[in-house]
Amino acid sequence: IAQDSKGKVSMSAFVIEDSIAVSFYGDEPCVMQSVFKYPIAMAILNRIDKGEFSLQHKIHFTPQYLERYTTSLMRDSFYNGNINITFDKLIRYMVCQSDNISCDALLRHLGKPKEVAKFIRKQGIEDFDIRYNEMDMHKKWSNQYENFSSPNAMVQLLTKFYQGKIISKSNTDYLYQVMQETTTGKNRMVKLLPQGTPVAHKTGTSETKDGMTAATNDVGIITLPNGKHVALAIFVNDAYADSDKLEDVIARIAKAVYEEYAK
Repeated sequence: IAQDSKGKVSMSAFVIEDSIAVSFYGDEPCVMQSVFKYPIAMAILNRIDKGEFSLQHKIHFTPQYLERYTTSLMRDSFYNGNINITFDKLIRYMVCQSDNISCDALLRHLGKPKEVAKFIRKQGIEDFDIRYNEMDMHKKWSNQYENFSSPNAMVQLLTKFYQGKIISKSNTDYLYQVMQETTTGKNRMVKLLPQGTPVAHKTGTSETKDGMTAATNDVGIITLPNGKHVALAIFVNDAYADSDKLEDVIARIAKAVYEEYAK
Protein backbone atom coordinates (compact mmCIF):
# COMPACT_ATOMS: atom_id res chain seq x y z
CA ILE A 1 0.00 0.00 0.00
CA ALA A 2 2.76 2.44 0.97
CA GLN A 3 4.54 2.08 -2.36
CA ASP A 4 1.56 3.60 -4.18
CA SER A 5 2.24 6.97 -2.52
CA LYS A 6 5.61 7.37 -4.22
CA GLY A 7 6.75 8.86 -0.93
CA LYS A 8 7.37 8.15 2.74
CA VAL A 9 4.58 6.38 4.60
CA SER A 10 4.84 6.04 8.37
CA MET A 11 2.12 4.63 10.60
CA SER A 12 1.46 3.36 14.09
CA ALA A 13 -1.58 1.65 15.61
CA PHE A 14 -2.42 0.66 19.17
CA VAL A 15 -5.45 -1.25 20.46
CA ILE A 16 -5.95 0.72 23.67
CA GLU A 17 -7.81 -1.88 25.73
CA ASP A 18 -5.50 -4.78 24.75
CA SER A 19 -2.16 -2.93 24.46
CA ILE A 20 -1.57 -4.46 21.03
CA ALA A 21 0.75 -2.39 18.85
CA VAL A 22 1.91 -2.39 15.25
CA SER A 23 3.99 0.18 13.39
CA PHE A 24 5.62 0.84 10.05
CA TYR A 25 8.51 3.31 10.38
CA GLY A 26 6.81 4.33 13.60
CA ASP A 27 9.77 6.30 14.96
CA GLU A 28 10.13 8.43 11.81
CA PRO A 29 9.80 12.21 12.43
CA CYS A 30 6.88 13.29 10.21
CA VAL A 31 5.55 16.64 9.05
CA MET A 32 2.31 17.21 11.00
CA GLN A 33 0.83 20.18 9.17
CA SER A 34 -2.69 20.70 10.63
CA VAL A 35 -2.50 17.56 12.77
CA PHE A 36 -0.79 19.89 15.26
CA LYS A 37 -4.16 21.53 15.90
CA TYR A 38 -5.15 18.47 17.95
CA PRO A 39 -2.42 18.94 20.60
CA ILE A 40 -3.04 22.70 20.48
CA ALA A 41 -6.68 22.02 21.42
CA MET A 42 -5.53 19.88 24.35
CA ALA A 43 -3.16 22.59 25.54
CA ILE A 44 -6.01 25.14 25.50
CA LEU A 45 -8.33 22.77 27.37
CA ASN A 46 -5.60 22.16 29.95
CA ARG A 47 -5.55 25.93 30.64
CA ILE A 48 -9.33 25.84 30.93
CA ASP A 49 -9.00 23.02 33.46
CA LYS A 50 -6.72 25.33 35.44
CA GLY A 51 -9.37 28.04 35.43
CA GLU A 52 -7.39 30.54 33.32
CA PHE A 53 -10.37 30.95 31.00
CA SER A 54 -13.43 29.00 29.82
CA LEU A 55 -14.99 27.69 26.64
CA GLN A 56 -17.15 30.82 26.68
CA HIS A 57 -14.14 33.16 26.80
CA LYS A 58 -14.17 35.41 23.71
CA ILE A 59 -11.49 36.71 21.36
CA HIS A 60 -12.05 39.86 19.30
CA PHE A 61 -11.18 39.78 15.60
CA THR A 62 -10.73 42.82 13.38
CA PRO A 63 -11.22 42.80 9.58
CA GLN A 64 -7.53 43.60 9.16
CA TYR A 65 -6.52 40.48 11.09
CA LEU A 66 -8.91 38.22 9.20
CA GLU A 67 -7.60 39.47 5.86
CA ARG A 68 -4.05 38.34 6.67
CA TYR A 69 -4.94 34.74 5.87
CA THR A 70 -5.45 33.29 2.39
CA THR A 71 -8.15 30.75 3.24
CA SER A 72 -10.40 30.47 6.28
CA LEU A 73 -13.88 29.06 6.71
CA MET A 74 -14.26 31.10 9.87
CA ARG A 75 -13.45 34.33 8.03
CA ASP A 76 -15.87 33.43 5.25
CA SER A 77 -18.60 33.09 7.89
CA PHE A 78 -17.78 36.46 9.48
CA TYR A 79 -16.37 38.42 6.59
CA ASN A 80 -17.21 41.82 8.09
CA GLY A 81 -14.87 41.29 11.04
CA ASN A 82 -15.08 43.19 14.32
CA ILE A 83 -16.55 40.11 15.96
CA ASN A 84 -16.13 38.28 19.26
CA ILE A 85 -15.86 34.49 19.01
CA THR A 86 -15.87 32.05 21.94
CA PHE A 87 -13.11 29.53 22.56
CA ASP A 88 -15.72 26.83 22.01
CA LYS A 89 -16.38 28.01 18.44
CA LEU A 90 -12.68 28.59 17.77
CA ILE A 91 -11.79 25.05 18.86
CA ARG A 92 -14.55 23.66 16.66
CA TYR A 93 -13.40 25.72 13.67
CA MET A 94 -9.80 24.67 14.31
CA VAL A 95 -10.41 20.95 14.76
CA CYS A 96 -13.50 20.19 12.69
CA GLN A 97 -12.70 22.45 9.73
CA SER A 98 -8.94 22.88 10.24
CA ASP A 99 -9.28 26.67 10.28
CA ASN A 100 -5.94 28.50 10.38
CA ILE A 101 -7.13 31.81 11.85
CA SER A 102 -8.72 30.03 14.81
CA CYS A 103 -5.55 28.03 15.32
CA ASP A 104 -3.22 31.03 15.49
CA ALA A 105 -5.61 33.00 17.68
CA LEU A 106 -5.70 30.18 20.23
CA LEU A 107 -1.94 29.74 20.00
CA ARG A 108 -1.46 33.39 20.96
CA HIS A 109 -3.32 32.73 24.20
CA LEU A 110 -0.88 29.93 24.99
CA GLY A 111 2.14 32.16 24.36
CA LYS A 112 4.35 30.70 21.65
CA PRO A 113 4.12 27.41 19.72
CA LYS A 114 6.91 25.96 21.87
CA GLU A 115 4.55 26.14 24.87
CA VAL A 116 2.44 23.42 23.26
CA ALA A 117 5.54 21.30 22.66
CA LYS A 118 6.54 21.71 26.32
CA PHE A 119 3.06 20.70 27.44
CA ILE A 120 3.12 17.55 25.30
CA ARG A 121 6.60 16.57 26.49
CA LYS A 122 5.40 16.90 30.08
CA GLN A 123 3.10 14.00 29.28
CA GLY A 124 6.20 11.84 28.74
CA ILE A 125 6.00 12.03 24.95
CA GLU A 126 9.17 12.55 22.90
CA ASP A 127 9.76 12.75 19.13
CA PHE A 128 7.42 15.74 18.98
CA ASP A 129 7.95 19.46 18.40
CA ILE A 130 6.05 22.60 17.36
CA ARG A 131 7.98 25.75 16.46
CA TYR A 132 5.75 27.65 14.04
CA ASN A 133 2.14 28.79 13.92
CA GLU A 134 0.07 28.45 10.74
CA MET A 135 1.03 31.82 9.28
CA ASP A 136 4.76 31.34 9.84
CA MET A 137 4.66 27.72 8.74
CA HIS A 138 3.44 28.85 5.32
CA LYS A 139 5.99 31.65 4.90
CA LYS A 140 8.82 29.25 4.11
CA TRP A 141 8.55 25.70 2.75
CA SER A 142 11.10 24.26 5.18
CA ASN A 143 9.30 25.63 8.26
CA GLN A 144 6.63 22.92 8.15
CA TYR A 145 9.33 20.30 8.78
CA GLU A 146 9.98 21.88 12.19
CA ASN A 147 6.46 20.93 13.33
CA PHE A 148 6.85 17.19 13.55
CA SER A 149 5.76 14.05 15.36
CA SER A 150 6.58 10.40 14.96
CA PRO A 151 3.57 8.09 14.48
CA ASN A 152 4.46 6.29 17.71
CA ALA A 153 4.49 9.58 19.63
CA MET A 154 1.14 10.61 18.17
CA VAL A 155 -0.44 7.25 19.04
CA GLN A 156 0.92 7.56 22.56
CA LEU A 157 -0.69 11.00 22.75
CA LEU A 158 -4.01 9.71 21.40
CA THR A 159 -3.96 6.84 23.89
CA LYS A 160 -3.20 8.97 26.94
CA PHE A 161 -5.84 11.45 25.82
CA TYR A 162 -8.50 8.74 25.45
CA GLN A 163 -7.59 7.29 28.85
CA GLY A 164 -8.18 10.70 30.44
CA LYS A 165 -4.55 11.15 31.52
CA ILE A 166 -3.98 14.59 29.95
CA ILE A 167 -7.04 16.78 30.55
CA SER A 168 -10.16 16.52 32.71
CA LYS A 169 -12.87 13.99 31.87
CA SER A 170 -15.32 16.69 30.84
CA ASN A 171 -12.84 18.28 28.43
CA THR A 172 -11.68 14.87 27.20
CA ASP A 173 -15.27 14.02 26.35
CA TYR A 174 -15.73 17.45 24.76
CA LEU A 175 -12.69 17.21 22.46
CA TYR A 176 -13.41 13.58 21.59
CA GLN A 177 -16.87 14.61 20.41
CA VAL A 178 -15.48 17.57 18.46
CA MET A 179 -13.01 15.25 16.70
CA GLN A 180 -15.88 12.97 15.69
CA GLU A 181 -17.46 15.97 13.94
CA THR A 182 -14.39 16.57 11.73
CA THR A 183 -15.45 17.51 8.21
CA THR A 184 -12.02 17.27 6.52
CA GLY A 185 -10.47 14.05 5.23
CA LYS A 186 -13.63 12.26 4.16
CA ASN A 187 -11.55 10.22 1.70
CA ARG A 188 -8.93 9.26 4.27
CA MET A 189 -9.26 7.25 7.48
CA VAL A 190 -13.05 7.04 7.41
CA LYS A 191 -13.64 6.30 3.73
CA LEU A 192 -13.35 2.49 3.60
CA LEU A 193 -14.57 1.72 7.12
CA PRO A 194 -18.09 0.32 7.61
CA GLN A 195 -20.66 3.09 7.46
CA GLY A 196 -21.39 4.51 10.88
CA THR A 197 -18.04 3.51 12.41
CA PRO A 198 -17.21 6.13 15.08
CA VAL A 199 -13.94 7.90 14.22
CA ALA A 200 -12.50 10.83 16.19
CA HIS A 201 -9.71 12.24 14.05
CA LYS A 202 -7.65 15.20 12.81
CA THR A 203 -6.18 15.63 9.36
CA GLY A 204 -3.20 17.53 8.04
CA THR A 205 -2.39 18.59 4.48
CA SER A 206 0.43 20.56 2.89
CA GLU A 207 0.74 22.29 -0.43
CA THR A 208 2.46 20.60 -3.38
CA LYS A 209 5.77 21.93 -4.67
CA ASP A 210 7.56 20.66 -7.79
CA GLY A 211 5.24 17.67 -7.85
CA MET A 212 5.92 16.71 -4.21
CA THR A 213 3.34 16.92 -1.41
CA ALA A 214 5.08 17.33 1.94
CA ALA A 215 2.21 15.96 4.04
CA THR A 216 -1.09 14.13 3.69
CA ASN A 217 -2.03 12.87 7.15
CA ASP A 218 -4.80 11.54 9.35
CA VAL A 219 -4.62 10.60 13.03
CA GLY A 220 -7.39 9.50 15.35
CA ILE A 221 -9.25 6.89 17.34
CA ILE A 222 -11.44 4.26 15.67
CA THR A 223 -14.11 2.36 17.59
CA LEU A 224 -14.17 -1.35 16.74
CA PRO A 225 -17.37 -3.46 16.56
CA ASN A 226 -16.51 -5.06 19.92
CA GLY A 227 -16.38 -1.63 21.57
CA LYS A 228 -12.60 -1.47 21.83
CA HIS A 229 -10.59 1.38 20.35
CA VAL A 230 -7.62 1.70 18.00
CA ALA A 231 -5.41 4.77 18.17
CA LEU A 232 -4.06 5.23 14.65
CA ALA A 233 -1.61 7.69 13.10
CA ILE A 234 -0.87 7.68 9.36
CA PHE A 235 1.58 10.18 7.86
CA VAL A 236 2.33 10.31 4.13
CA ASN A 237 5.26 12.69 3.59
CA ASP A 238 7.30 13.91 0.61
CA ALA A 239 5.10 12.00 -1.83
CA TYR A 240 4.84 12.31 -5.61
CA ALA A 241 1.52 10.54 -6.24
CA ASP A 242 -1.54 12.72 -6.84
CA SER A 243 -3.72 13.80 -3.94
CA ASP A 244 -6.45 11.21 -4.60
CA LYS A 245 -3.89 8.41 -4.46
CA LEU A 246 -2.36 9.75 -1.26
CA GLU A 247 -5.75 9.83 0.43
CA ASP A 248 -6.47 6.35 -0.89
CA VAL A 249 -3.26 5.06 0.70
CA ILE A 250 -4.45 6.36 4.08
CA ALA A 251 -7.93 4.86 3.58
CA ARG A 252 -6.52 1.43 2.69
CA ILE A 253 -4.15 1.38 5.65
CA ALA A 254 -6.99 2.33 8.02
CA LYS A 255 -9.16 -0.41 6.49
CA ALA A 256 -6.40 -3.01 6.92
CA VAL A 257 -5.89 -2.04 10.57
CA TYR A 258 -9.63 -2.06 11.25
CA GLU A 259 -10.17 -5.47 9.65
CA GLU A 260 -7.23 -7.00 11.51
CA TYR A 261 -8.38 -5.89 14.96
CA ALA A 262 -12.12 -6.23 14.35
CA LYS A 263 -11.71 -10.01 14.15
